[in-house]
Amino acid sequence: MSIVVVGADHLGGIEKNLYSLGVTEITHVSARKSLTRSKLKLPKATALVLVLTDYVNHGTAAHVKFVAKAQDIPLVYAKRSWSSVEEKLNACHFFDVT
Repeated sequence: MSIVVVGADHLGGIEKNLYSLGVTEITHVSARKSLTRSKLKLPKATALVLVLTDYVNHGTAAHVKFVAKAQDIPLVYAKRSWSSVEEKLNACHFFDVT
């Protein structure tokens, strides 16, 4: 399963925890530069888009939402902490997180 993470410069422990849940590929887009935001392309095999809200502005979040909806890819917003990411993934029942 492949996911795209948008936001933050470094994922820290989030990356390791996502791999432990069965994710096979993580594509990380820091979205710091406006060029990156405007040219955001989601791979066809993407199963989920995770937006780390602490590190993206409203314009970037809106663009990511537009692109994900156009490709019918589930979208999750969370803060950049594993507890927040885990809570949001539990809420959407995407992973069987315990």
